[in-house]
Amino acid sequence: MDNIIFDLGFIQIKWYSLFILLAMLTASFLIYKEAKKKHINEEILINLIFYGIIIGIIGARLYYVVFNFNYYINNLLEIFMMWKGGLAIHGGIIAALIFLIIYCKKNKINIMLLLDIIVIGLIIAQAIGRWGNFFNQEAFGRITSFENLQKLKLPNFIINGMFINGYYREPTFLLESFFSTIGFIILIVLRKIKKLKVGQLSSFYLIWYGIIRFIIESLRSDSLMLFNFKVAQLVSLLFIFAGIFILIISTKKNKIYQKETF
Repeated sequence: MDNIIFDLGFIQIKWYSLFILLAMLTASFLIYKEAKKKHINEEILINLIFYGIIIGIIGARLYYVVFNFNYYINNLLEIFMMWKGGLAIHGGIIAALIFLIIYCKKNKINIMLLLDIIVIGLIIAQAIGRWGNFFNQEAFGRITSFENLQKLKLPNFIINGMFINGYYREPTFLLESFFSTIGFIILIVLRKIKKLKVGQLSSFYLIWYGIIRFIIESLRSDSLMLFNFKVAQLVSLLFIFAGIFILIISTKKNKIYQKETF
């Protein structure tokens, strides 16, 4: 499958890069829009988004490189070739979260309130970004057959795109994109609840995405590994536990959102 939109000779524009850019722009727009409603200083907000994206990308790449160290140790220059793929969302989330904690503490911003804003943009960005993986033929599942893919009523371009390295593969990228979109819709609905408490949106995101990713990762055949364990499943379990913890704490202690917050 051709993953190049157009080739000008001196530069190539790839579908992967386009979808990653679209994901970042969508998340930035949603985060900016919601944060403004909370009267967060515009300069602080713009810096947060700008540096958060950069640090998130670096974290996503380093995470991927670390767990493919045996390959990159012999191909050092390819570490910088991110347009070929190889961005791990968990690494991006972890790096961006560390930055966010430091940034919020410095600027005296309620980090849980800000996380509740960010997760809505984040989860739809993940749904969009998975289509970049499709065009780069990443995030695929187990070997299957053309007939099985047809039974799923998939468009031909997806079926053709799932022919990877001589075999048809299960479209696990599509599953994650679909359930991330469902999670986005649920978050949009949840935020309208009048008695919603600070931290509950973040807890839902962590639990929802943790469960979805854990299940989908069991179907993938290109997972990052740590010994005999799939790294994404281990991190997903941490997400689930963290989400449950935040839910318990937020239910007991945190303030209720003001009606005009959203």
